[in-house]
Formats: sequence, C-alpha cells, structure tokens
Amino acid sequence: MKELRLTDWLPTTKKEMEIRGWDEADIILFSGDAYVDHPSFGAAVIGRVLEANGYRVAIVPQPDWHGDYRDFKKLGKPRLFFGISPGCMDSMVNKYTANRRLRSEDAYSPDGRHDCRPEYPTIVYTQILKQLFPDVPVILGGIEASLRRLTHYDYWQDKLMRCILCDSGADMIVYGMGEKPIVRLAERLREGEDIHDIHDIPQTVYLTAKDSIPGGISDNDLVLHSHKECLQNKKAQAENFRHIEEESNKIHAQRLLQEVDGKYAVVNPPYPPMTTEDLDASFDLPYTRLPHPKYKNKRIPAYEMIKHSVNIHRGCFGGCAFCTISAHQGKFIVCRSKESILKEVKQVMQLPDFKGYLSDLGGPSANMYGMEGRNKNICEKCKRPSCIHPQICPNLNTDHSKLLDIYHAVDQLPGIKKSFIGSGVRYDLLLYKSKDEKSNEAARQYTRELICHHVSGRLKVAPEHTSDRVLQLMRKPSFSQFEEFKRIFDRINNEEHLRQQIIPYFISSHPGCREEDMAELAVITKRLDFQLEQVQDFTPTPMTISTETWYTGYDPYTLEPVSSAKTQREKLAQRQFFFWYKPEERRNIEQELKRIGRPDLISKLYAGQGMSRPFGDSREYHRENKTYSHPRRDSKSNSPSQRDSKSNHDHYREKQDRQEKPGNVRGRNRRH
Repeated sequence: MKELRLTDWLPTTKKEMEIRGWDEADIILFSGDAYVDHPSFGAAVIGRVLEANGYRVAIVPQPDWHGDYRDFKKLGKPRLFFGISPGCMDSMVNKYTANRRLRSEDAYSPDGRHDCRPEYPTIVYTQILKQLFPDVPVILGGIEASLRRLTHYDYWQDKLMRCILCDSGADMIVYGMGEKPIVRLAERLREGEDIHDIHDIPQTVYLTAKDSIPGGISDNDLVLHSHKECLQNKKAQAENFRHIEEESNKIHAQRLLQEVDGKYAVVNPPYPPMTTEDLDASFDLPYTRLPHPKYKNKRIPAYEMIKHSVNIHRGCFGGCAFCTISAHQGKFIVCRSKESILKEVKQVMQLPDFKGYLSDLGGPSANMYGMEGRNKNICEKCKRPSCIHPQICPNLNTDHSKLLDIYHAVDQLPGIKKSFIGSGVRYDLLLYKSKDEKSNEAARQYTRELICHHVSGRLKVAPEHTSDRVLQLMRKPSFSQFEEFKRIFDRINNEEHLRQQIIPYFISSHPGCREEDMAELAVITKRLDFQLEQVQDFTPTPMTISTETWYTGYDPYTLEPVSSAKTQREKLAQRQFFFWYKPEERRNIEQELKRIGRPDLISKLYAGQGMSRPFGDSREYHRENKTYSHPRRDSKSNSPSQRDSKSNHDHYREKQDRQEKPGNVRGRNRRH
C-alpha cells in the first residue's frame, strides 16, 4: 500500500485546511461517527462525491456538543452549507438495546467510547449550528433523518414524533443514498439560489406553507393524514404508513404531503435507481480505506469488522417487515461492475494486515446480485414492497450466474485464499423453481459452491420464526423452506466431508407473536437439534411496517387488529423459550406452558428428563443478558455489525444485537 499523507483524507481541522491552501470550505460535514475514509461509511462517501464534483469539503467527526461549541466554530462558516451525517446506525439503536439498556460500547467511536456523540445528533448538531450560524443552510442526511422524514413512532421516547425538520430546525433532508441529490443541491446553491426556494430536487424533504407548495396540491400528490390526526387516531398513522412504504418502492412515485404544525412536510419522489456506472463512480473514489490518522493506536470496532470485506451491490427486494433497507436504499438492485469489485478487492489485498481472507463479499442480502425484473414495464407499474413475498414474482430473474462469475473472478486473484460470504443468504431464492431451467441450475450450483467454498465454518440464515402466521406478518417464507434448505446443507456437508454449522436467526415479541408460538418454536428447533445463539427481541425502529403495526395495533395494509407483546413481563415470557435447554429456565417454562394451556409441550421439550427441580426465578438474569451462547461453543466478539446500509454495517449491528455475552448488554436496529 502506498505511503499516505495527511492530505489524502478530507480535512478535519483548520490546520489541515491550511495545508491544502484553503481559507474556507464550500461544505462542512458534521458526523456522529469517527471519520473512517471508506466506502461503507456514509460521511466519507458524501464527502468524496462532493469533492469529485469540485467542492472543497471538510469534515468534523464527533464534535463536542458541550461548553463553548468550539468544535462547531473551528472551521468557520462554509460557503454553501453544513451537512449533518449522524452516523451509519441510528443513534438510539447504536446506544441502547431492545430493553433500553446501554450497550457495552459504541462501535463507531474510537475504542468504543460512549461519550463521543449525543442522543439524536441530527437534532443536537443542527440546533447548535443554527444558533451559531443562523444564515447558513443545514442539510440533513443519513439513516437517522432519512427514516424520520415524516410522522414516526419513536420507541425510546415512546411517542409519535413529527418530521425531524420540525425538531431540528434544519432546512432540508436528503433521504436515502444521497449522492445524486446532494450534488444537485450543491450546484443550485453554488449558482446563487436560496435554500428556501429550492423545492424541486428529487429525494429531498422540506417544510413550507400550504400556499408555497410548488404547483399547489394537485391530484398527482398523495396527501397523508396530518400529524395531529395521527396523534389522535392510531389507525390514521397505520393508513399513512402503507402509502409511505409503497411510494418508497416505486419507480414512478408520487409526491407525499403531510400537514404538521400549520405547515406541510413535502417529500419529493426519489431519484430513479442508480446505474452500474453511477455506483462504480461512487465506489471508485480515492478512499484511503483507513481511519483518519488522529485515531492512531485507537480501535474503531465497526471498521475492524468490515475492513476486509467488499460490498457488491445496493438495494434489497426482500421487503422484510422489520427492515428499513427499502426505505433507505430502495428495493431495486444496483450492481457494481466486475471491474470495480475486483479493483476494490485488490485494494483490500494491499492492507498490511490482510492475510488472504475476505471476510465478506456481499451486500444487503448476499445473493441478489444481478437480479432484476425481466420486463421493465411491469416493474415500472409495480408498487409491491417485496418482489419475493408472499410469492416470488414470476417477472423476477433469479439467475445466480452473474454472482457466480463474481465469486470465480475474485477467487482467481493471486493472494486470495478464501472469500467468505458473511452477508445473510436468502434461501428462498435458492429453492425457487423458475420456468427457466438455466436459472434453476445456477441456483443449485450456487448453493453447492456457497457451502463448499464460501462458509467460514458457520453459515448464517434468517428464518426468524417457525410459525407461518408470524412469518406472514414478517414477510418471510414458510419455515418449511428453511427445513428444506437445512437438509440440502447437511447433505452437501456429508458428501464433501465438511463439518460446518448452519446458524439460524430468530426474533421474539414480533407483532402477532404469542407465547404459544414461541413455545412451539422451542419444540421445533429442539427437534432440529438447535440450541439457539443468534436470537433477539423485536426492536421497534422508525419507518418499518413491523414498528407501525406494533405501535398502532393495526396491520397497515389490511387495518386488521394485531396484538403485540409490549410489557417487560410479556417480552420475558416469550424470550425464555429460546433457552429451554438451560436448567435454570425449566421451572419457569413449565409453569408458563401450564398457564397458557399447553402442558402437552412439556413432554416434547423435556421427554425422559424427569420432573423439574425448583430454581430461583431467572427473569432478572434475562433482564441483564440479552442472549446466550451455546454452552459447548465459543461465542464470538460482542462488537457490533444496521443491516444502515444493510451493507457491512448491517451485519455488524446484527451480530452485536444477536450475540451478546452474559454480562454485556446490547440490542439492534434490524436491517437499517
């Protein structure tokens, strides 16, 4: 790897600006994360994209928001605007578990420190900047603002919140993956336009008076229930969310309008999906791929997790009910070219600590690369949030051939010993029987190659539950498909004399899930010889169908009532069934099965084990420990991985939340 200079990073101090000969910056970004100059970190991407378009961009990572605000003043006033990038993960998910307990570390801060960012940095940073520089536009981006662009439920405050522009005082939100809108906005501001007059850029959100809405409210607009109506009527919030989700996943979306406090939040439709050339241009920018030198000898856990991985596409058409990828990245898959992927792999190979093993060659879902609708006209009219639920769309090309070609090309590079697939695999795509026999053969080949050559001992998949009724609400395939995939996995392992494990992920307390469903999950997974490790409580996060169902009590698409476990007692009652195999849990589980009228399941869980002996109540133990590791296996690090870009960060957050060691407390924002 070439020797790097300080000027190879975006400047973070006045001195670094002076080294470049700048007396001012055009744009100053404030980031809630440590500054890692890597294409998996949003602030670095936006900074590099703007830099490539000729702007002087500086970045202030994790400014001190106490005292005299010197970090907010040290670079002076930018010529065009301040940008707020609160972090790769939602700040509240990054800080708290599903039980609202503090995580053991902040994965995006040096040495995992907790004191480097406030709660809701989007709001805190904006309010400080508006106090210091009231005439400078402030533009919000990143997962936190993107998913709070309209009325949303906030789990940590347990209330319905307004569009985040209202509480922050910012001028505009750029939602989703913001390369295109942020460049267009910078151009307009450079041309001298006032931020309050810029209302037509796609993929932006702004507040305005009713009589200032461009073109007025027309039949082409979709007017949502007002924030006040949503506060008064939960069904109105549920109705709103169906439209919000549908418009987030359409090629030709409508403009969304919502009245809030006498003004209107206006959500312009998103840009069309990026092209391969667009995505390559973003990934091929001159990232150092390293943390800024200011962090010398300090560990940034999230970076350590993803530094030897490569993201090969954006978007996910899975549409899982608890996932925010489509709301942020969209459901349409945008692939990088083979050339761009190989170029990045070669850069990873130059890292001094690279030993020949890629930790992940994946994306939001591991095996969606190259997949799209056969007939684009059908896709242009479609508003389904998922291309594979409740059934796989017959227009979807599920051919894995392009992905196999990428794997082969990477593995043929001298110096690559193994490329692992750390991203979650959609086994329903592997089992799907297409009318195209070529696609079916590619799926069979992919399955064998995945299991034989790309598993680092453990393959993670996400059945999430065993109850088909709950899975329907989750928008996940029937558990029978997981059982079929497991049979294939075991058969190939036997044929190839491999000793690999399949690691399933499960969620308790999802909307619609009852204690009886969890008890049956325990019986079924016992039958399959699993002692579960990767488990967690459902965590309500902004802008998911599951969260809106959990909060409102209604399915937003049918408006049918859906019950949810909400109290600590209800959640603990469900979660304990994950750990039926622990002796200290048996007495509580037997009592609970009798209470819910399912004593028949006791013999299925404890056949031949005799009567339970009394133990102390273990519920307090569960309050302090989110998950448990298999007693005969070594647990992995409890450092984090959002499904924020359901790129590498998503898997890192997921690992953090699902795999807590006793004594530590964590949670997750599933698939942000």
